[in-house]
Amino acid sequence: MDQLILNIIPTPECSFANFVAGKNDEVLSTLLDFDNDLCSSKIIFLWGEEGSGKTHLISSLNSNILKVEDIDGFNEEEQYHLFNLINEVRASQKQLIISANKSPNEIIGIRDDLLSRLQWGLVLNLKPLSDQEKFNVIEDHAKQLGLHINDNVIKYCLNNLRRDLNTLINTLEALNEWSLKTKSSITINLIKKLQDQNII
Repeated sequence: MDQLILNIIPTPECSFANFVAGKNDEVLSTLLDFDNDLCSSKIIFLWGEEGSGKTHLISSLNSNILKVEDIDGFNEEEQYHLFNLINEVRASQKQLIISANKSPNEIIGIRDDLLSRLQWGLVLNLKPLSDQEKFNVIEDHAKQLGLHINDNVIKYCLNNLRRDLNTLINTLEALNEWSLKTKSSITINLIKKLQDQNII
């Protein structure tokens, strides 16, 4: 069972096309411009709580763009290197995107000179999807694929599994595939059992 689920769940390929924007249409539009080198700023600071989609969006950007993620916990040396990188990017007209869970002003222990550099470019706040928005997306996705999953199971997964949307969708697809193969129903008790075994 565990091997089956691990085999079924694919590593989702991140793209702007499969990102669910929610209340982030403006952020998505700006990043699309940035990806096509049409943005006025060469540096973007993208922040939002864990699971809001920062990694998805950054992975969707082309490989010519420099990317530095999760700087919240950077030590003194890492901050020093980032400070120099920002200066280099500004001087060379390269592009750089930086991400964190908090806004620049809220990052604990950040150097004053780095803080000022982080505010040179655009600062974008990525707002997480609400539970209702996630539920609606998963429900619509289930209908499109003909998945046989009860609403209560979806709600349980939203409250008890990893909360990023891609993981939730892929886990539910895997459970549905297993259900079809074994002719068993997907129930909350089944998911609890899999959680106890650290399978999902």
